This record gives sequence, structure tokens and C-alpha cells, in this order.
Amino acid sequence: MRKVFLVMAFLSILGGCGGGGGDDQSPVADNPFFGEWDTPFGTPPFDRIKQTDYEPAILEGMKRHNAEIAAIAANPDEPSFANTIEAMDQAGEMLSRVSDVFGAMNGTMTNDEMQAIAKRIAPLRSKHRDAILLNSQLFARVDHVHGELAKLNLNTEQEKLVTETWKRFVRGGANLSAADKEKLKALNEELSVLSLQFGENVLKETNDFVMFVDKESDLSGLPAASIEAAAEAAAQRDHAGQWAFTLHKPSLIPFLQYSTKRNLREKMYTAYTMVGNNDNGADNKKIAARMASLRAERAHLLGFKSHAAYILDDNMAKTPEAVYELLNKLWVPSLAKAREEAAEFQAMIDAEHGGFKLAGWDWWYYAEKVKKAKYDLDEGMLRPYFELENVRAGLFDTVQKLYGITFTERTDIPVYQEDVKVYEVKNEAGDLVAIWYSDYFPRASKRGGAWMSSFRKEYKEDGRRVVPIIYNVGNFTKPTAAKPALLSVDEVGTMFHEFGHALHGMLSDCTYRTLSGTAVSRDFVEMPSQIMENWAFEPEVLDVYAKHYETGKRIPAELIDKLERSKHFNQGFASTEYLAASLLDMDWHTLETTKEQNVPVFEKESLARMELIPEIAPRYRTTYFRHIFAGGYSAGYYSYVWAEVLDADAFAAFQETGNIFDPETAARFKKYILAAGGSDDSMALYLKFRGKEPSIEPLLVRKGLK
Repeated sequence: MRKVFLVMAFLSILGGCGGGGGDDQSPVADNPFFGEWDTPFGTPPFDRIKQTDYEPAILEGMKRHNAEIAAIAANPDEPSFANTIEAMDQAGEMLSRVSDVFGAMNGTMTNDEMQAIAKRIAPLRSKHRDAILLNSQLFARVDHVHGELAKLNLNTEQEKLVTETWKRFVRGGANLSAADKEKLKALNEELSVLSLQFGENVLKETNDFVMFVDKESDLSGLPAASIEAAAEAAAQRDHAGQWAFTLHKPSLIPFLQYSTKRNLREKMYTAYTMVGNNDNGADNKKIAARMASLRAERAHLLGFKSHAAYILDDNMAKTPEAVYELLNKLWVPSLAKAREEAAEFQAMIDAEHGGFKLAGWDWWYYAEKVKKAKYDLDEGMLRPYFELENVRAGLFDTVQKLYGITFTERTDIPVYQEDVKVYEVKNEAGDLVAIWYSDYFPRASKRGGAWMSSFRKEYKEDGRRVVPIIYNVGNFTKPTAAKPALLSVDEVGTMFHEFGHALHGMLSDCTYRTLSGTAVSRDFVEMPSQIMENWAFEPEVLDVYAKHYETGKRIPAELIDKLERSKHFNQGFASTEYLAASLLDMDWHTLETTKEQNVPVFEKESLARMELIPEIAPRYRTTYFRHIFAGGYSAGYYSYVWAEVLDADAFAAFQETGNIFDPETAARFKKYILAAGGSDDSMALYLKFRGKEPSIEPLLVRKGLK
């Protein structure tokens, strides 16, 4: 609990108003963020939250947080772990609560007004963060506790909290001169606004493109499910009797895989790879160039050669050189494999007397044809066995076997959209572990991709575990009037992947919010998610959930065998497009110059240095690379492959026992990885689980690159 001085100072700064709750006459009396939530488990009251509630609540949250921080900084007592470090971890509850909900809604239910609120709030939030991190009086207290760390007799998690708090101040500019602090504030503020605009532009460009087809002959090769979904999409856009194809992955990828109309594949592929690069109001070239320049300038101000050096100093990789070394180890065999695949596809084109050279818009199409020829397998054979609700049930069964947790749907908890489902998560003793939301289908108000976050993180209050409220978001194939949601192999893997992040949040057992759940280094956070993908297609897991949506029959053993034999197929492409994006990210963020770059020229030169073959584009090109320009992965997209090394090695620990559900291995993984959050150094936690340094060999074997 906070000491009395903090509470009294807080109330004094607020003028005795008790935190702005107000009486029945107050204009904020009906704003749910200003009071306690009487919903089940304290879940967000989405049935009462209005769009107009967010801005006043965020402003009040910052006001209250400022008051708490001022009280900590002004405390006359000698700085201690409790009255400084711990007090800071506990501060800002209201701001966190409203920000978490607003961030979720702006990502899943956005509109013009939500985006306008975000733009008004972003510079204010940037100023708010800087005001804390550049508060010299507060930093003096943090620095004092950090300097006394060896004498304080703290446990590992407490020591980590002290270290991380001190690092956050130093990396946030606490040691800068007054003039440089002002420069840093200006840089951070501009970057916060540009990042928002970049993401909005990607969403707008993605939503704005629609390819209408009015001739049935132009649907040649497409699966019935894709045609049906396109008809529904056209009807929703007042084009009944036609078919609409969009850049959302459930529409785009099947079109590229199956359409026999090469000119239409080219149109779809080109539109996707040109998002944010159309010289219109949603163009991202100038924004990306400006952000790279500002990030380099900020890194120099903070004493680093480049933005990548600044970011990686706080990650497991530590240096740009270490990242490039890892990426290049994989790049050489991956590119060689991709060249082999391209030659194989070209051979099929030539055999068909195609008379053209393989291009990017041909890759998915010929990959499917070659896979069918070599393994008698294609997506269309598998989708009927991957009905979304069955996959989710298989996912629940998998984690119950591993960690003893169960999921029960709750229909009495308010949701923000009709497709959202909520579950109560309990352990074997029947104790509540977490609340979990899923939001799986695309809509115009939702940004692309898939992710996990929280409405409330796990932490301890007076020794009692506060239950986390976690959510997963996806953009999976939607059900149609005739069929349920039938997922692709990639969508199944993504569901398992994002659920791994959710487990990291749900099973967290930390004392401090700052360190709980996914609050680990960026290149460690993907390990708990990626390891879950290993279970998705194991035969004994498939046997549980892969049932034909019409007959209920389990997936045939021969189909599982075909899937297993084809697992290395197209891995050159998959690895190369990912690695190319990772290298592009690193090239942008190892820039030491602050001169704004010409984006097309810079990207072209970057890809040329890699010797990327023209038939493959990076998974993300600069102008729609949300991860690095509108997300938290700048100089960090490599994290997925860094984590792949860890997850392949970690899954090998299960395989070595002869039981992929081995109880002892699962218990160690839960204790040292999922429950531990950021309470200790990431590699220290991994060593406690595995007992040895991770090896890259299992990853090379899994990808068929060795």
C-alpha cells in the first residue's frame, strides 16, 4: 500500500476533489472511467462506454497520474524502494485503464472521430511521458535507490524493477542538459503523431481498394468459399450480382493462390505491394523518411550511433552487428532455397507453354500447383477440417493438457462487437486465472494482422493476485451464409501463435505491473507465442480438433501424412520474404545520418544489397510496414526469427522426453517463461527452463534448411 503522505499529497494537489469523481451534477458523472466497474470481474463496461468518454477520461487520468508522480518526487523521506520505485509502479491506474480500452477500440472499432481523438491525445501523452522521465527531482530519487541496490536486500523481481525503472529514465533522457531535454520532447511529440498517421494511412489504403468482378468467367479457379464470400462482400457494398475482392488477407491470399486469371492476380498483388505508395493523401513515403530521420536524431541525442543501436542496447541481441549476423546465417540458405523453388515453378510454367517469366503475382498460384503435384495436397483439401470453433476447442484442449487450465464462455460480460466472445479461465483447483476475449473476423474498422493485448495486466495488490483481462484479435476467414469460418493452415498457425501471447499474459504471476506478462525484451516476447505453433499441426493435436465441418469425421491419417511431408515446401519463400523485411528494417534503423531518404531509392538499394530475387517482395515494404513505423518493432522485426531459435530449441525440450505434453517440461516452461514475465533477465529465465544455451540447429532442421 502507498504511504499516507502519498494519498494526502495526491488529494491536496487535486484540490480535495477526491479524484474528479464528482456528484450527480458533474459532467463526468456518467463517464464509466471515473468510477469503479461493477461488471463481472471488473471487465470493461462496453455497454456503457461512449466514444465521447475517452478524451475527458484520458485527460483526467494524466492529471491524476501527474499528482501521484509529484507526490513521489516531493516526498521528504529518504528515497527507498517502497516510497519511490514501488510507488511509481502503482501510480497511474486510471490512465492505464482508459488508455488500454481506448487503444483496443482504436485498433478494432476505429472511425474518423476515434482517429481524431487519437491525434489530439498522442502529443499530450508524449508530453506526459517525457514530463515524468525528464523530471530531475524524481530521477534523483530513482538514481539514489539504484545506487544503493547492493545494500537493499531485495528479491530478484524487486532488483529487476529498480534496474528497469532506472534504465527507463536514462534511456528517456534523464541525464540530458536542459536544452537537449527540450529537443527530445519535440522529437518524441512529432514521432508520436507521425506514427499514428502512418497506421491510419495503411488502414485507409487497405480499405479503399476493392476489385469488383462482374463476369463469372473471371472467377475461374477460385474455391467456392472465396466466391461466396466475394459475393457477400459485393452485396454489402451495393454491388449485388458482382463479386468484390479486397486486400484483407482472407480475400487476397486465396485469390493469389487459385485465380487462373493472371492479369487479375497482378492487379491484386500490385495493389497490395503499393499500399501507402500511391502519391495520394494516404501516401507514407514522406512519413517513413521523416520518422527514420527523427529516430536517428534522437539516438544521437541519447549517445547512440543509430536508432538500432539505441533499441538493441535494451534487447537480448544487444548490437546491430549481432542481429545482422543471425539474419545472414539464415539468409544464405533461405535465398538458395527460394531460387530452387523459383526454378521449379518456372519449369511448370514452361511445361504449360506459359511463355512468361515467373513474377510475384504468380508465386502463390504456382506454389499451390506444385504442392498439389508433388504431395497431392492443397489448401482446399484442408480447410473443411479447420472450422474455427473446432480449432479453438483444440487450442483449449492443448493448453489444458499442458498447463491444466480450462475455458468457459461467459455471455453475461459486455462485449464491444457481436463477434467477440469472452471466456473465464480457471486452473485445476477451480481458481480464476484470467478473463480472455477473442475477436477473430475482419471489418473495415479493424486494422490488419493479428495481435494480443490486455484490458488489465496481472499484478499483486496487498499480496493478492489481480486477475488479468487479456484479448486476442485476428482477421481470419469469416463465416458465410452457407459455411462456417473455415481456416487456412496459416490462419490456424496464427491462432495458436497469438494464443501463446495470451498465455504469457494470462498465466503471469508477478508482483509488479511494470514487469508482468509480456513486459520482456522485444526479442524474447515472441518466443512464448511461436512455441505454440509447434503444437498446432502435431498429429495427436490434429486428431482432436481437425474434424470435417459437415460430417464431423476426423482428418484422415493420409492427409496428416501429406501435411507432414509438405512442411518444408515453400520454406525458401517464407523465410526469404520475412528475412528481407527484417533486413530492410535494420537498414532503415542503422542509418547514422539524419538526412531524410528517398524511400523508393533507399528500398531499392537495400533489396539489391540482399540480392533478393525479383519474384519475391519483402513481407512488408516500407510504406505499409506497420510493425516498424506504427508499432513497437522498429529495429526489432528480427525478433520473430530470434525467438524462432528459442522456440525451436524449447520445443525440442518437449520432444526429447518423447511426449510433447510432458508434465515436468510444461511445468518448467510455465514457471520460468509464462509466469515469470520480465521478473528476471530473459536469458537467465530461458536457462532456468532449458538448462543450456539455445542452439540454432533445431530451427535449421525445422525449416528444412539443413
